[in-house]
Amino acid sequence: MDPNIDLNRNLVNCNFEGMDLSLAKLAGADMSGANLNSVNLSGADLAGADLTGAKLVIANLDGANLTGANLTGAELAEANLNSVNLSDADLTGARPMGATLTNADLTGANLTGANLNTANLDGANLTNANLTNATLTNVTLDGANLTNADMSGANLGGADLIAADLSGANLHDSSLTGANLTGANLTNANLTNANLTGANLAFANLDGANLTAANLDGVVNYTR
Repeated sequence: MDPNIDLNRNLVNCNFEGMDLSLAKLAGADMSGANLNSVNLSGADLAGADLTGAKLVIANLDGANLTGANLTGAELAEANLNSVNLSDADLTGARPMGATLTNADLTGANLTGANLNTANLDGANLTNANLTNATLTNVTLDGANLTNADMSGANLGGADLIAADLSGANLHDSSLTGANLTGANLTNANLTNANLTGANLAFANLDGANLTAANLDGVVNYTR
């Protein structure tokens, strides 16, 4: 698509399924409820766009700018969000199950109640992100930055968090059953009432971490 085409207008409930919208200028556009399944939005500018309830299943958003975008309730299953900028975006209740978010910027993003089951977030930046009550089962977060992220009540069962930075993170009431936290940085993390049954804590840094009432049954390589 011609990158000079400006589609910044009301696009509510429009059907774009399978279209090529790469490099499109859609900053601030209202695309709530739009069908963007299998659409190519690589490199598109969607900063501040309203994608509430939009369907983006298997969409390609590689390198797209979604800074401050509203993706509340959006369907993003198996979408390509590699290196996307989602800083300060609202993904409350969004469903990026199985999506690829490697090296994505989710700084300050709101992922409250989002379902990221089996998503790949290796190397992603989730500093100060809100993941309260999010589903993160079987996700990969190797080398991810989760500094000061709020993951209270989140389900991280079976998650891979090798060498992830969780310093200062809030994991109160979270589930980390069977999670791999090898080499993770949990300095000053809040793990009160967390369930770490069967988790692997080999070489993890727990300096200053609060493990009050945490379930440590069957934890592997736990040293403190």
